[in-house]
Parts: sequence; C-alpha cells; structure tokens
Amino acid sequence: MTAPQTMDRDGIAKRIPHSGSMCLLERLESWSAGAIHCSTNTHRDPANPLRVASGLLVPCAIEYAAQAMALHGGLIAAEGSPPSAGFLASARGVRFSVARLDTVDGALHLHAERLSGDDQQVMYQFAVKDAQGASIAEGRAVVVLNTPLATASKA
Repeated sequence: MTAPQTMDRDGIAKRIPHSGSMCLLERLESWSAGAIHCSTNTHRDPANPLRVASGLLVPCAIEYAAQAMALHGGLIAAEGSPPSAGFLASARGVRFSVARLDTVDGALHLHAERLSGDDQQVMYQFAVKDAQGASIAEGRAVVVLNTPLATASKA
C-alpha cells in the first residue's frame, strides 16, 4: 500500500516526529519522490507554540518548511517505518519578505524540493508562500538524519 497523495493533520502527525501543538502542518496538498506541498493556518493561532510576545516571527517559517521536509522523508521511507529523528543542521540563502507570520492572511503554503541526500543527510530547497502565491520565505536547508541526541555521561 502506498501513501495517500493528500492527508489531514492526524495523518501528518503519524509520519513526523512532531506531536501535539508542535505539529504545525494541517494538510498535505501533494507530493512526489522529489517534492512536497503542504498548507496550514496554524500561523494565526494565538496558542502557536512558536509565538512570542511580539507575535510569530518570520524565522519560524524555517520550522514550518522543516516539518514539510520531515513529512516528505516519512512519505518516501519504507512502508511502516517510524518517523526518522533528525535535526536542522543549516539553513542557507534564506530570504524573508515579511516580519511576522501571524499577520499573513489565509493559509501558508509550504513547498520543499529534495536536491540531494542519502540515509544520513538531505538537502532541500524550500519556499513558504501566502494564499496568493507571494513569497514569504525561501532558502535551502540541510537536515541530518538518524543522529541520536547526546546524553550526559555520569561521572
């Protein structure tokens, strides 16, 4: 059985390592082996976990894009495999066109295209757009996969 072409927030949450309110994506719009398109309105939620006193600042768009990348990795992974743990190692060439995400009307559209990678790291080009297709954020990101978190050693 292959992954569905579209899915809702519950389906997304089962395929990424983000849960509860930290699962920022609401809908998978489409995907292929090389790219993904998701959408969400969570940027306008006053309870958004990334929101600070001055609002939801635009650098948070990188986290939105990273979750789309994580979902893409989950969709192209072997059937039944658990979400892969990873971390954002770098973001390059990032350009923002607004100061805050919570002031953007309508849904955010997250686009990510896998440029290269293997089972240890992947590079994506990403774009976050508003409902009319205007760019909000864009850049490239490298994600390191399957890396266990460092633990404190006992002396």
